[in-house]
Amino acid sequence: MDLKSRFHQQYPHAFFLEKDQSKVAQYLRKQDWLTDKEQVITLEKPGEGNMNFVLRVKTEHRSFIIKQARPWVEKFPTIDAPVERTAVEASFFNTLQSQNFLKEFIPACLGFDATSFIIATQDLGVGADYSFLYQADKSLTQLEIDGLIGFLNALHRLPPPASFPDNQAMRALNHEHIFNFPFVEDNGFDLDEVEPGLQRISLMYKKDTFLKEKIKQCGALYLAKGNHLLHGDFYPGSWLKVEQGLKIIDPEFGFVGPAEFDVGVLVAHLMMAQQAPSSIHAILEGYQQPPNFSESLLAQFAGIEIMRRLIGIAQLPLTLDLNQKKRLLLKATYWIQNEVINLG
Repeated sequence: MDLKSRFHQQYPHAFFLEKDQSKVAQYLRKQDWLTDKEQVITLEKPGEGNMNFVLRVKTEHRSFIIKQARPWVEKFPTIDAPVERTAVEASFFNTLQSQNFLKEFIPACLGFDATSFIIATQDLGVGADYSFLYQADKSLTQLEIDGLIGFLNALHRLPPPASFPDNQAMRALNHEHIFNFPFVEDNGFDLDEVEPGLQRISLMYKKDTFLKEKIKQCGALYLAKGNHLLHGDFYPGSWLKVEQGLKIIDPEFGFVGPAEFDVGVLVAHLMMAQQAPSSIHAILEGYQQPPNFSESLLAQFAGIEIMRRLIGIAQLPLTLDLNQKKRLLLKATYWIQNEVINLG
C-alpha cells in the first residue's frame, strides 16, 4: 500500500495535501483561507522538511505556508509519528502571538484544520534554516546569539496555558530517539555507513551500564510534567534566517517541561557546530535561569543530545571527521556522568 492510500485508509475524512494546484485551491476555499476572488498562482516547497509535508502557497497578492502532519515522519516514512503535532504547533504560535516580544520571532497562525491535521501560517519570506552552521567557519553573530537567548528567556518566563497540549505522543517518539535507540547495541543502524569506524566507537557507550542509567534517569525527567513552556526542538534546523532576521519555527515537539532541555539542546548544537567557546559562554551567562533550574541537568541534557546526534538515526550535516566525533563523544559522556559542562 502506498502512503497516500494508507493515509486515506486511516483518515477517510481528511484532505491529503499534495502539490496539486486545483485541489489545494478548492481545499483552501473550503477552509476560508482564500477569499472568493483570490487565485492560487503557484505551489512550491519552501524547503526540505523532516517531519511534515509543507507547501508555500502564492496568490496574486500574498503568500503563506501550509503544513500537514501525516502518521509518519516525512523524511523517514517507515517511522510512525502522531498526527496531533500540528495542533501543538498551532497552540504554540497562538500562545506566543499575544506576547509583544515573542511574536516577533514566529509566524502568525492563520488557521488550523484539526480534521486534516493542516496548519496555515504566515510566510516569513525566502530564507534558509541555520543548518549552515555545521559547515566549517560558519558562526552566529552577536545579534543572533542575543536573539536566541532573548527568545528562551521570554519563553521560559511565560506562564504555560492550562490548555496547552501535553504532546505525550510526540514526546514518546522523541524520547525513543534521544534516550533509548542510540544506546541499544543491536538497534540495526549501521553507523559505519555514516562514518567508517563510528560503529566500533559507539559500542563502548552502548555497553556502558552506568552511562545508560544516567541517560535513563534524564529520559524520565523529560517525560515528566514540568513547569515551563518549551520549544522542544531548539536547534539550527528550527531557526530560520530571513531578511528580517532570526525567526523560530517548527515547535511541534513543544510541551510543558524542564527548561534545562531547551537550553541543553541549544548548547549541544553549538558544540557540534564548532562555535567559539565565547559564544557558548554568552548563552550560558545570558540565560536567565528560572527558580530551581539545575545546571547539572542542563549538562546532562546537552551531553545526551550530542551523543544521540552522533550515534543515533537523527544525523546532522556535520563536517566533523571521525576523531572530532570521538572527542565530542568523550566530552558528552563526561558532561552526563559528572553533571557539569566543561568547554575546555
